[in-house]
Parts: sequence; C-alpha cells; structure tokens
Amino acid sequence: MPNSAPAHRLIGPLLVLIAATGFAFKAILIKVLYAEFSIDAETLLALRLLFSLPFFLLMAWMAGGGARNLSARDWRNLTALGFIGYYLSSYFDFLGLQYISAGLERLILFLQPTIVVLLSAFLFKTQVRRHHVISIVLSYGGIALVFASNLTLAQDPQTIMLGSGLVFLSALAYACYLIGSGAVIPRLGAARFTGYASIIACGFATGQFFIGHGVAGLVQPAKVYWLSLTMALVSTVLPIWLMAEGVKRIGASQVSMISAVGPIITIYFGWLILNEPVTTIQIAGAVLVLAGVLLVGLKAEAIPAKS
Repeated sequence: MPNSAPAHRLIGPLLVLIAATGFAFKAILIKVLYAEFSIDAETLLALRLLFSLPFFLLMAWMAGGGARNLSARDWRNLTALGFIGYYLSSYFDFLGLQYISAGLERLILFLQPTIVVLLSAFLFKTQVRRHHVISIVLSYGGIALVFASNLTLAQDPQTIMLGSGLVFLSALAYACYLIGSGAVIPRLGAARFTGYASIIACGFATGQFFIGHGVAGLVQPAKVYWLSLTMALVSTVLPIWLMAEGVKRIGASQVSMISAVGPIITIYFGWLILNEPVTTIQIAGAVLVLAGVLLVGLKAEAIPAKS
C-alpha cells in the first residue's frame, strides 16, 4: 500500500502531540478544581497519585526484575528521587497554581532544560557552550516579560511572586531529579524506575494527606473525584506512556521539538476555559522561552518535560 509508510511515520509525532496535550491540560484541571471547590494542594496531589497508583504498579510489574532484585542502594536512590522528582516537585507545582495562571506555570516549568545545564555546570563543572548561553538569555528574558506582564495585570502582585517562586522550586526539584536519575535509570531500566519512584511518591503524598486531613478528607464531591481521575489518566499515566513510545519511534530530539507545543496549548486553554488574559507581551515572552529551550533540545538529547 503506497500510503502506509507515510502514515506510519506520522504515528510517532502524533503520539508525542497527544502526550504534550495531556501534560499541558493538567494545570487547567487543577485551576478548575481550585476555582469550583474549597480544596487544597495536598488533597489534589494525593488523589492524582492514588488514581495513578494501579497503573504505576502495573508498569513496575511489567518491567520485570522484581523488587527482590533491588539492592539497599537502589531503594535509597529510588526513595530520594521519588521524593524529589515526583512528590516534592509536584507539590510545589500544585501550591504555585493557587496563585498564578496556568500559562505562566507551564512556561516556568518549561525552563527545566536550562536549569539542568546550569546545575550541571555548577555541580559537575560541565562546559557551558555558546548555544547554552543564548538559550538561557532567551528563556529567562522571555519569562521576565511574561512575569512582568502578569504583575501588571494582577490585583495582588505579591501572589504572582509567591506562585512563580513555588513553581520555579518545582522546576528546580525536577531538574535535580533528572540529573540524579541519569545514573540510576541505566541500571534499573526506565519503566521499572518510573514505576517504583512513582509508587514511592504516592506513599509520601498520601501520608502527608492523611496526617493533615485524616480519613474524613476523602469525603469530596463526585466532580472532584471525576476531575482527579481525569488528571491521573489524561495528564499523568497516558502521557508518560505515549511520550516513551514517541521517543522509541522518532528519537528524543524530535520529541523535544514537538513537546514545545505544550505551553502554547496550556496558554490557549487557559484563555478559553479559565478566561486567563493573553497579551502581546505575554505571547512575545512565550516565544522567547520556547526558542531558548528548543535551542538546547536541537543541540543535544532531549530532557523529559515535567508532567
């Protein structure tokens, strides 16, 4: 069939596009829940991970190897990285979304590759090349524009500063996770590592929830549960699998380029669903951020985006 080969080549990019859309929609769902219900970050994070837990257990089981084959050092690494990358980073992100727009949150998270470059240079004395410098200048210049625009529009600029700071801490925590996981994933395998680290993060999140709220905190309106389930499936489990499948089919660099649509999708749905304002300055800032991060992705292997 003459059209089968071109159609087959489109599968990889399509999978990545769907994954990027799923990741991008997470902030929209969180903002909807904050707007409609009296609910906090601890509850939302716990529900998201609890609904995702069966799939992470399945992922770990299908990856093989079994927990019995993990050494004490493996468990220490998994616990530390699960805490930093999947729990702490997500917690800061959920906290920050109480104060800033979904679009600004996604752009700040998108800075992760540049944070990895800076941390690697500081911790391991890796060389910062010219394209890294250009990328950092573009990315942080763009964030400065978007941040300034949000401050101008905000009734309480201090909340913008607080929320942006929390989301930046989320990006920083995830960048630390990426650097640390680079030495662990080759030994354990990506699927097994992700499954176990996510299970551990679920333990931290649910432990925090039950300590703070008790069992009574599980009494929530049905819509909270449905939207949390949607967040777990559409914006967590499915995108992780689709992104991994996309990397296998088309390579990390192309995945990085296609994933750049994520912030644009978040900004669009933030405007469409949440009535978040979009100004010319914000658009210009977003373009600079995307250009800067893409510059890193085009020159090196892609760094997985924060979910």
